[in-house]
Amino acid sequence: MVESRRGASSRAPRVSFESPRSAPQPARIASHIILGDCVAEISKLPADSVDLVFADPPYNLQLQGDLKRPDDSKVDAVDDDWDRFSSFASYDEFTRAWLEACKRVLKPSGTIWVIGSYHNIFRVGTALQDLGFWILNDVVWRKSNPMPNFRGRRFTNAHETLIWASRDQNARGYTFNYEALKAGNEDIQVRSDWTIPLCTGEERLKGRDGKKLHPTQKPEALLARVILSSSRPDDLVLDPFCGTGTTGAVARRLGRRFIGLEREEAYAKAAEKRIASTQPLEAPTIAPFMTARDAPRVPFSALVERGLISVGAKLVDAKKKHRALVRPDGAVALGEQVGSIHRIGALAQGLEACNGWTFWHVETPKGLISIDDLRGKVRAEMAEA
Repeated sequence: MVESRRGASSRAPRVSFESPRSAPQPARIASHIILGDCVAEISKLPADSVDLVFADPPYNLQLQGDLKRPDDSKVDAVDDDWDRFSSFASYDEFTRAWLEACKRVLKPSGTIWVIGSYHNIFRVGTALQDLGFWILNDVVWRKSNPMPNFRGRRFTNAHETLIWASRDQNARGYTFNYEALKAGNEDIQVRSDWTIPLCTGEERLKGRDGKKLHPTQKPEALLARVILSSSRPDDLVLDPFCGTGTTGAVARRLGRRFIGLEREEAYAKAAEKRIASTQPLEAPTIAPFMTARDAPRVPFSALVERGLISVGAKLVDAKKKHRALVRPDGAVALGEQVGSIHRIGALAQGLEACNGWTFWHVETPKGLISIDDLRGKVRAEMAEA
């Protein structure tokens, strides 16, 4: 019988590192690797302190023997002790333990991602729901270069599944950078099926023997999409099974703080070296995407008060078909009708509703200027302040 293993003793030494002195970085971008059992070490972290968890737990692949190719050569499969459990019950116990630990340290607005294959992801999903997490999405990672099924008795396993969940059903304010993702996807909503190649080439870490250092190293592109979608700069990211540090390297590059837990010393040392050599991107490149919802509210009257639009000026639509008079109180008049820029815009067009910010313009010697552009100037001043 193979006994269930949850990891190293909680008395295992800790490994931590600082940024290289030759390349000083902002103190807020701090990363730490902790060597030890994930459940024991997470219990030492403050409650409600983590913004995002990414977990790549053992898959419990249940391999019964060597996996071989048609030419009888051995496949370098996952046969390490850390992926072996005595039964499904022991795996479920292990899963519930680390999920409960993660739930305690997640902020009320925090979220968790868990990745797995058909061997374990359904059991993990059940545990997530049983523990009160609220599933937001399941995402299919479609591998563009999957390993073939050598025996030819099953479909090629060409995907893995990620579950994204909030801490509980009533969670509010969790981060989802919808507009930024959409903007990077040619203004189309990002779907829940992601086509990303396996980790290969220079990105794949190798040992001194030239063989891959970790059998299940994930591609940085996958982690980048996870972190960019559901966290913000300076957020704290936790990876309870950090392996060789893919999550930490990507988090550091994107300006997030990071804590990684790992029970295997060789992996922890590789992660430490990898993350320490990763340089954070310049702040402007990772600044949060300002959305209409997030932008500070600016009433139309503020444009009048700041002199960007004069009292008595005429607002016109893009075709100069309609004209409205600007009043000192921030309302506008169309004939005898007085109201907001939205109400009067709708009235002018015979519609139920109208976005007055995009409908109305002011005439200048250089042509028409949207009042929404003027609102943008006020928001920029507020941001600088």
